[in-house]
Amino acid sequence: METSDPSVRDLLAANIKRARADRGLSLSELSRRSSIGKATLSQLESGAGNPTIETVFSLSRALELPISDLLESSHHGGMTVVRGQEQEVLAGEAVELRMLRRIESDGVIFEVYDQRVRGAASQRSLGHVGTERTIVQAGRLRVEVGGSTAELGPSDSVAFDASLPHSYQAIGGEVRSVLLLQYRGGSSPHA
Repeated sequence: METSDPSVRDLLAANIKRARADRGLSLSELSRRSSIGKATLSQLESGAGNPTIETVFSLSRALELPISDLLESSHHGGMTVVRGQEQEVLAGEAVELRMLRRIESDGVIFEVYDQRVRGAASQRSLGHVGTERTIVQAGRLRVEVGGSTAELGPSDSVAFDASLPHSYQAIGGEVRSVLLLQYRGGSSPHA
């Protein structure tokens, strides 16, 4: 018998509340640290907000948590099948992410995402916790990190400190890639 998984909104709402309480932060203080309006945070905590990539990455940075700590519930035992088409898309200005899996091993957390970068826009991030790796499967991708730029094609990859400001831009059409985020133990109270 299959059970309905909670939505990204529901998971984010519960996980923001938990993380804020664990740290003893008020809504106002989290708003200040994340540069997200207090009203928006209140909506997100009530499950009524519409989270974007930018919002989730800002919360990850402010709470010093892996993104999966904000977007996933705990899964225990047995076989886990993730159907990409059934995963909710976390959309940003130019990027769509679908979380496929969180893997924990020897105090290190890996998050695996299916990533699509749409053409004609740039996805900018002020930075967030972890190390970011992108492996291009199809298309051409321009990546900028701290003033350095690289252009990647199929089978090319890039890795960098995700706390640095960075951006992705598709060159000449949509890019399909795999995004891996890596966190050291201690980045998460659950690690």
